[in-house]
Amino acid sequence: MTYRTVAIPLAVSLLAVFVPPVGKTQTEDEKSPILPRGVQAAAPPAVPDARPPLTEEQVADLHMARKEYKEASAVYRDLAAKSPNNAVYLNKLGIAYHQQALLSPALKYYERAFKTNPQYADAMNNVGTVWYQRKRYGKAIKAYRKAIAIQPDMAILYSNLGYAYFGDKKYEEAIATFRQAMALDPQVFEHGGSRTGSVLQDRSVYDRGRFYFLLAKSFAQAGDIERSVRYLRKARDEGFSDMSTVKKDPAFAAVLKTPGIEELLTPLPKSEAANP
Repeated sequence: MTYRTVAIPLAVSLLAVFVPPVGKTQTEDEKSPILPRGVQAAAPPAVPDARPPLTEEQVADLHMARKEYKEASAVYRDLAAKSPNNAVYLNKLGIAYHQQALLSPALKYYERAFKTNPQYADAMNNVGTVWYQRKRYGKAIKAYRKAIAIQPDMAILYSNLGYAYFGDKKYEEAIATFRQAMALDPQVFEHGGSRTGSVLQDRSVYDRGRFYFLLAKSFAQAGDIERSVRYLRKARDEGFSDMSTVKKDPAFAAVLKTPGIEELLTPLPKSEAANP
């Protein structure tokens, strides 16, 4: 058998290369014209960003979220200078200072925010947090109660008030207030403390063992046995030595029916318990 070589014109060969297979749609790249060697195609026009630029307040809020408190305070300060009657800007500026442990200017701007808007419970709550951190519990209690009078449906305000009562060693008032907080939000003690929003929450306590014991009692009175047991364990682990009172206190009657409670009520050796 004899084979013959058939010459195919160059133009036809190039055409065959760029024709897509049957059933396949050409892509945009495949539809592009063939450019001479060394010539580059022009870049497609840039698509404009449809997102609007951040406002100054959003920029400051972003600094707060990134824990860039000094930068945030600078922006909030400019905003407050432009809008001296804007209670929100004044309160946020106070929080930015608070985060830098500058309690005096923080208090100043919280009070200015509340003076600008006497119904701004957030600012009065934050006044309370300054007094709480300074261990001026009487003033903290007064501020928290004032905030609650304005906004009585906010669980975090009752939580803060309970901490202040605890700091002032008014334990029964602390328990009653914690119960009010849990009635509004059963998860109030499970949330992380807020330091970047408009309301601050300070959870530092000097006697964590006793504090957890009081929380356990609050949960027991609210009928939440699981959390009561959990906080009893925390109290024991933090070195609370008076666990035997659980057996004598009627508030823990249901807790005493929990399996394994006897082991839990046995105080840990001092070497195993955390320092309160």
